[in-house]
Amino acid sequence: MARARGDSLTGDLLTWEPPKVVAGFAEGAVRGSRIANQISQVVRLALEDQDRGKVAERMSGELGYTVSRDLLDHYASEGAEAHKITLERFIALIEATGCVDALAFVAERFDHVVVPSKYAAIVEYHLLDEHEQEVTRRKQAAFAKMKGGR
Repeated sequence: MARARGDSLTGDLLTWEPPKVVAGFAEGAVRGSRIANQISQVVRLALEDQDRGKVAERMSGELGYTVSRDLLDHYASEGAEAHKITLERFIALIEATGCVDALAFVAERFDHVVVPSKYAAIVEYHLLDEHEQEVTRRKQAAFAKMKGGR
């Protein structure tokens, strides 16, 4: 009887990688000390592999006024000092490109992360579990003091 060579229907479990949970750009993708330059880099990264004309159309539809491809080019250029993206346009850019990594750029400045809302309950559970463990430790310490008479 011939020996089976392996299961061709089951994927190799060693090559599996978990899905990206926390939004954000790759380490070192946004550089420099000036926030204006960093924002231009974030805009450029959000527009990467996107049709800028279509992004401009989607942003225009969302905002109710025209945003041109040329304006997007200026926002993405670190040298275009006179053209800085506004917050409402930044939000429209994220909506038009689907690039939540750009949102994470803002959160990271304040020591926060951006995760999909479907994970909020997991985070809350973890925080409650940590709190419960701390309460248990404090109760045990108080009980030990009670028993010791101190």
